[in-house]
Formats: sequence, structure tokens, C-alpha cells
Amino acid sequence: MRKLLTVLLASMLVATLSPAVFATNGTELIGIGPTSRSMGGVGIAAPQDAISAVFSNPSAMCFGPYCPTSQFDFAGTIFMPEPKAEITASGQTNKANARDQNYAIPAIGFSVPIGGPDTRWRFGLSAYGISGLGVDYRDTNLDQPSYFFGGTPNAQPLAAGTYTNYQLMKFAPTIAYQALPNLSVGTSFQINYSTLDLGDGSVAAYSYGVKLGATYKPLDQLSLGLVYTSPQKATYNHVYDFSQNGRRQNLSLEQPQEVGFGVAYEFLKPRVLLETNVKWINWSDAKGYDDFDWNDQWVFAVGGQWEAIDHLFFRAGYSYAENPVDDHDGWNGSLLGPPDLVGVQGKQLPRYYYETFRVIGLPAIVEHHIAAGVGYELGENLVLNLSYMHAFENKLSENGTAPDGSNANVQSKLSEDSLSFAFTWRF
Repeated sequence: MRKLLTVLLASMLVATLSPAVFATNGTELIGIGPTSRSMGGVGIAAPQDAISAVFSNPSAMCFGPYCPTSQFDFAGTIFMPEPKAEITASGQTNKANARDQNYAIPAIGFSVPIGGPDTRWRFGLSAYGISGLGVDYRDTNLDQPSYFFGGTPNAQPLAAGTYTNYQLMKFAPTIAYQALPNLSVGTSFQINYSTLDLGDGSVAAYSYGVKLGATYKPLDQLSLGLVYTSPQKATYNHVYDFSQNGRRQNLSLEQPQEVGFGVAYEFLKPRVLLETNVKWINWSDAKGYDDFDWNDQWVFAVGGQWEAIDHLFFRAGYSYAENPVDDHDGWNGSLLGPPDLVGVQGKQLPRYYYETFRVIGLPAIVEHHIAAGVGYELGENLVLNLSYMHAFENKLSENGTAPDGSNANVQSKLSEDSLSFAFTWRF
């Protein structure tokens, strides 16, 4: 056990120092680890490894292939987003692809029984990159600091939000209790370390919350899961000069509250597992995201696992969630007269730069995801899992008036790919 804790703490340090994550459902990944992600992000009712149990539904640690023994998981993901943006103003169109950035996302965790062989208690601990967002259009056609009114003291840039980088690492000690042979409950304590960089340097913050879950099995082959996650707010001090008065202001961003429900059924037990999940993400009431006019999301996911032969598993899944970033049209961004100012947590942003910041800098707009994966038990205690996920390209486009009074169009496009692997050690 001492060796296991040493490996775990070292892995958590590596995870904390890893680079940013990019988003899929708003700022959140659809699932943690290749098993869940290859099944479209499901896991509320029947997660298949310790990492996704803690992430999806902490009560599910009492049921699953990792019970009644102990399990340690180490997972890694290479995330490959492709953001693109385009702005038409002053009769010219400027396009750019964001700088290529492939993100390495680690995830580790374990689940162990507490007490003797007949114990109903389990303890889990996970650390993973779960949430993030970012674009880098520096030194591209969108990064023009004197595009409007050039050559005058009132020169204005083409866009705001040409560089953003938000990342969140979650540390989650978890406990679960099997109250009845077919019912368990669990709690995950969420400790978040996050950073935000809007071009003036990275600022760190902490936030806290809980995830509560329940799992009920009315039949051996049928599992029902219910989970709630509390809102978790972080404040980034002196992160950006929103008001352009020479002083950096604070910005708060809150991970929203969520409610999820899942149903899983095993056919030809245990050869075929099918699961479907629905989740509500309350972006419209989350501090920061409400300022930039994000809508709530309903996330729908379905996934399956087939044990084709002994020890060999094939998986596939699909997930859909409508783009949360609301589209605006007809806004007046002209600075030729009294400007239309938008309030963001006490700061006043000119309408045109508010819109370019939320469309160009916060392009969390993908909707449809497909995924597939494979798992193989290398031995009695060691499992290897692999997955691939693709998020189809989606576009957000708005029309309005530029600072110089010309017609303006602002748009972002985003598609994503990811490759994941994980090693599971059961002991």
C-alpha cells in the first residue's frame, strides 16, 4: 500500500503541472479515461473503471468490475482541437487558424474497500484534468492592434479574445456506502486548482464543492444512477484590463451545478453492456458564463461495450449537447457615437469587443461526438484500454456593426479529436 500511495502522489504532481485541457460540453470533457470516453462519456449508471466511477457517480464504486477488490488506474489523453475564426469589418475579411496545440491530459485514481472482506464501505481518490478552454491567435490576421482608426490616438484592435487559456485540475477524495445489496450512495469532495490567462499573464485560483450520487439495481442486470454536482466558483484576481483604463480587474468563473441520470442494462450477462445518460448543466446561472450569455445544456449520451471473446472488449458511443454559447445578431458596436457598453461583473466593455471576446475567445461550440475503443485484459490483474473520439465541426456566426460603423461579421469554428489510453491494475 505504501508503494501505491507513493506512485499516486507522484502521478498527481505530474497531473497538476500538465498543460491545458480543451472543451467538449461547454468547458467540460465528455468523459474521463478511455473506457468512458469510448462509450460517449456514459458512466452514471455503470462505470467500468475507478476513474470514471469517481468522475461520473461516486456511489458506483460499490458495484462494477473493480469490486470487491482494489483497483488503480492511470490514463492519458492527447487532445487535438482545431479552432478557426473569421472577422469581416471595414470591407475586409480576416481569417486565421489558431496555433496548433495538442494537449496532454492525465487522469489517475484508485478505489479500495475500507475494513474487512464483508465491508460495505469503499474509498476512492482521483486527480484529473476535467475542464478547460483556450485559443491562441497571436501573430495571426486577427491580431491587429490598430485595425480601426489606425494612425490616430483612438486606434482600436480588430478583436478582443485573441488569446485565452483556462484550465482546471480536479482532486477528488471519495467515499461510498452500500446501504443495501442493491443500493449504494456516495460523496466526492471536489478540490479544484485552476488557472486563467487572458493575455496578461496566468492567474491561479482554488474552488471547492461536492458530487453526490446514488446507484440502484432493481435487477442484477439493470443499474440506475443519479448524481448531483454543486456549483464551484473561483475568482481570478487582476487577470485582465477589461475597461482599458490601465488597471487589471478580477473575473469570477463558476463550474456550474449539474444533475445527471443514467440507465445501464447487461445483455447475455456479462457479454454486452448498454448505457444511456442524460445530464443538465446549469451554465445560465454560473458566475462568469452568465455574463457571456451561455445557455443551459442538456447532454444526451449512449454507449455500449461488447466482450467479443474472453478478455477482449469493443466499445462505441455517441454524445450530443447543443452549443451553450448564445448567438446574437444586430448588435451595435459603433464607436462613432455614444458606445453601447455591456456590464461584466462591474466592468464596462464596448459591445463589439464583448462580442468578439465571447465568440472568438470562448468557442465552446461543438455538439456531436462519436467515439470507439478497445480493451484487453493482459492478465488476471492488468488491463489496457484505448479510445478515439471525434467532435464534428460546428460554427457560431454573428452580424453587427463594427467600431468604425461598417457592417461586421464575427464567426468561430471548432472541431476536436482525441486519443486516450489507460492501464488498470487490480490488486
